[in-house]
Amino acid sequence: MNTQLLLSIIFEVIGGLAIFLLGMKYMSEGMQAVAGDRLRKIISKITDRRVMGLLVGLIVTCIVQSSSVTTVMVVGLVNSAIMTLTQAIGVIFGANIGTTVTGWILTLKIGKYGLPMLAVAAFFFLFSKNERLRYTAMTVMGIGMIFYGLEMMSSGFKPLRTLPEFVEWFHAFQATSYLGVLKCALVGCVLTMIVQSSSATLGITMGMASQGLINFETAGALVLGENIGTTVTAFLASLGTNTNAKRAAYAHIVFNLIGVAWITAIALPLYFPIIGKILGSNPNLMVLLDNGEESFPHIMAAIAMVHTGFNVTNSLIFLPFVGLLAKLVTKMVPDKGIEEVSHLTYLDVRMLDTPALGILQSQKQIQFMGESVELMLEQLATVLSDDKVDDILEAKIFKREDILDNVQKEIMVFLGELISGQVSHNVMETARHQMRMADEYESVSDYATSVLKGIRKLRDNNLVLAPEGIQEFIDLNRRVLEYVKNVNHAVRIEDIRTASDLLATSGEITRTIKQYRQLHLARLADNKVSALSSLVYTDILNSYRRMKDHALNIAEVLAGEK
Repeated sequence: MNTQLLLSIIFEVIGGLAIFLLGMKYMSEGMQAVAGDRLRKIISKITDRRVMGLLVGLIVTCIVQSSSVTTVMVVGLVNSAIMTLTQAIGVIFGANIGTTVTGWILTLKIGKYGLPMLAVAAFFFLFSKNERLRYTAMTVMGIGMIFYGLEMMSSGFKPLRTLPEFVEWFHAFQATSYLGVLKCALVGCVLTMIVQSSSATLGITMGMASQGLINFETAGALVLGENIGTTVTAFLASLGTNTNAKRAAYAHIVFNLIGVAWITAIALPLYFPIIGKILGSNPNLMVLLDNGEESFPHIMAAIAMVHTGFNVTNSLIFLPFVGLLAKLVTKMVPDKGIEEVSHLTYLDVRMLDTPALGILQSQKQIQFMGESVELMLEQLATVLSDDKVDDILEAKIFKREDILDNVQKEIMVFLGELISGQVSHNVMETARHQMRMADEYESVSDYATSVLKGIRKLRDNNLVLAPEGIQEFIDLNRRVLEYVKNVNHAVRIEDIRTASDLLATSGEITRTIKQYRQLHLARLADNKVSALSSLVYTDILNSYRRMKDHALNIAEVLAGEK
């Protein structure tokens, strides 16, 4: 065996595969950046309607150009309680159909134009100041790299036809019988598990088929196996997640396993011949070009058709049985017998590959912080109005503040990693706003505990406030709580108009605080309260003022003010 030739083949094929994978990454990031808000709006359309879930999965996968990214994203969303199991299953069906678009892209006869496309797009990507143009160029640059990588792999495989050892080895994996189809499907499955990209293994399969190393039936069987191999990505992503997220990953595995099981059983006698009839030509047809080289003009389209036909048919068959599939995976992954404690945060590193959707998770976490602050103020109201000391309730308020400290840190780290790659200006701006909101909510929680510390200081030092002072605190707590609730509602529905109204109403709380301060000073002048209790009273008033101010800052961020 010619060692030098073999090394040349290996380097060219691996180099082509690396360029292909990098091109898939750039194309995915570019399309996500261009899609931006549309991607988030698409996900927000998710309902329990099966067809809608399928369409969402199809569209999202067409944008991100990877069913693995979509299914990992789905596992993350289920783990974060943003998506239910039945919704996730519908999206997974759509993702399997959406990923077949890659095969049709590869059938385009523009492989030799890949490098020029890459060169021209790179020029715009590097030097253009228009963001949309830059990310569009990034998408085209990725497509150029995909075709150039595929061209390199195809030319790298070509010399293998002259090596008898490899020709003999390839003949050992021919789909000439049902057992042969299963063997080829197993090879496709294992290869995809190793490469972690069904698009990459599809490109390798098409590259070998275009050089005549494998026939159509063998290539088709490899592609069917690749559909099982791609499920390992979601399975690995589900490790360490909650029960429902694991069920989503298992649904993907079961869906593809059953689908490949029935399609391989009829592949040789029925499915592959049907593909040939639809194509109107023999996929294995070889044509001699003018330069004497062999060409297989129909085989790549036939392979893409095998991939699309299987996933469309399998999804349509399974669609009426989403509920049954959900029940099956529920039995496969039963509840743990104890109530699972929800994560303190919705943040999931699985979402870092899809920044436009990762923002949804951090938004959920911002809402969690808002709800926690509401709860702290409600608990403060109980502390203020109850004559009896409740140590457990007070401990809960302090514990909640510690939790929000950690949550804020996690949000900052998550968003920092999220925007460290190629992200659009819109995602960058949204992340910046969320960082500020997280900081403001954490500050509200700090001042809520300051109020509690003030109350405990009065109690520990046997300092007594006038009954009017206690009622003023109760009223002020109610007003600030109501204000925070309105801010939270505006954040939850992203209502800019409500946020603008809140900017005007904040002055009412400020005037009330000033009024209560004057009343207290009058009581102090009349010797109704001590000077030390007066200091604590003023500190508590200031804490409520700061809580209102930080809530106001959140409204300003939402309203678009600096």
